[in-house]
Amino acid sequence: MNIPAIQMSTTPAKLGISSTPGRLSIQQPPATVDLEQPKADMRIQTTPGKLTIDQRQAWDDMDRKHIFTRIKDAAANGRQKALEGTGRRAAEGRELADIHKGGNAIVMQAARRVDRTHKIGIAYIPSYGSVKINYQPGDVQIDAQARQVENNTRTNKPIISYQPGDVSFQMKQYPSIQFQAVNKTI
Repeated sequence: MNIPAIQMSTTPAKLGISSTPGRLSIQQPPATVDLEQPKADMRIQTTPGKLTIDQRQAWDDMDRKHIFTRIKDAAANGRQKALEGTGRRAAEGRELADIHKGGNAIVMQAARRVDRTHKIGIAYIPSYGSVKINYQPGDVQIDAQARQVENNTRTNKPIISYQPGDVSFQMKQYPSIQFQAVNKTI
């Protein structure tokens, strides 16, 4: 017996998916550095040290006197010798005036005039402590005032670039249904 039947055939749908990934880019520019250090305010005051060396006595001890000292000593020595000479002549005159009392005044005066003493020794070595040294130390005063650092540094914002991703769908195959009437025999 022939019974009509419906035969159905389907074609499934096929989808195509393509995607583009998103892109994220971050750049951080360096900070803009602006630092300034002003010079410190500094004042320095110095008082120099003072060294004095007085060698006059040492030179005098070695008989290498300054001309003014020599003149002064010669004047003092001449005055002293003049006084001694005046006194000696007065004494010798009295001795000669008293010659009648006896004694040998002329021989005694001649014997006194002969100087038989000689100084022996080294005369060019100065005495101990004859060089006078005086030192006044100097002084240094420092007045320094530091100044603050001027910091005008600025941060820079990051540069962010973002491209979103994309997903697209395509229909690669459309679905279909087909019906067909078929006679079927049993």
